[in-house]
Amino acid sequence: MPQTTTQSKYTTVSIPITLHDRIEKMIIKKSGFKSVSDYVTYVLREVVAMHETKDVPEPFTSTDVEEIKARLKALGYL
Repeated sequence: MPQTTTQSKYTTVSIPITLHDRIEKMIIKKSGFKSVSDYVTYVLREVVAMHETKDVPEPFTSTDVEEIKARLKALGYL
């Protein structure tokens, strides 16, 4: 379980200093992030969101799509 302080709702994650320095150089030149921590938080949120959405089933099965196409064709739309 991550350690948090009672003063904040954050935890510390360690990354290699070389990676920190590379990120710092990159964000200073090319982004609006205020700190390496802000950038890393953003990237991790994006990665987690991407993995979460992969678990969501498609809204229509391939059978559903074929039935919809058949109905649209019968109505003269396809």
